[in-house]
Amino acid sequence: MPKKIIIVEDEPGILVSLKDEFESQGYIVHAAEDGEKGLELAKGEKPDLIILDIMLPVLDGYEVCKRLRMEGDTTPIIMLTVKDKEVDKVLGLELGADDYVTKPFSFRELTARVKAVFRRTEERVKDLTDYSFGNIELDFEKYEAKKEGKKLYLTPLEFHMMRLFIRNKGKVLSRDDFLDRIWGEDNVTVSYRTVDSHIANIRKKIEDDPADPQHILSIRGVGYKFID
Repeated sequence: MPKKIIIVEDEPGILVSLKDEFESQGYIVHAAEDGEKGLELAKGEKPDLIILDIMLPVLDGYEVCKRLRMEGDTTPIIMLTVKDKEVDKVLGLELGADDYVTKPFSFRELTARVKAVFRRTEERVKDLTDYSFGNIELDFEKYEAKKEGKKLYLTPLEFHMMRLFIRNKGKVLSRDDFLDRIWGEDNVTVSYRTVDSHIANIRKKIEDDPADPQHILSIRGVGYKFID
């Protein structure tokens, strides 16, 4: 069954071009030119992926992403931005976006990012369907998480990062390990800062005191290590 993509972009030329490009690749594509319509589409169509511009009329991309995540929607989101400031990208990731692409971009680059997201979400590791540690419960089949029995909102990308941590419990993982295994070895645009931002977000959700983590430890000059 074809994957369904929602594109939310207020520049008509870009919107039409992206819609045509992805439809030519066999995807089902729905489009919206402002954040409010995009939010309605996301709720009604239940897409496999949302490509979301940040600078939108009515509701900006940050607000759309924030509202979806607050409602428990874990649909992967790739944000489009003309901004090149790292803080803007980090804000999107903190709100729950899975990836970002900076304008101007090539269709090839965006298509590669889309395929990478689908590769991650379709990945199924048979020997790790669920896992519990401390007061955290993770269900990797349903993409559901709980902390002390209460629902915990992790994005699909955060689930994949936790899976990588758990499968390498006690081992030190470098930032390059995350870039290669999560974003793909051909990635040339996602930075170490992106890895750090996602891990900081995970800590905020699973650690009782993110400033003094007990499960995801920083190993100076090397990377990170997970212990349960």
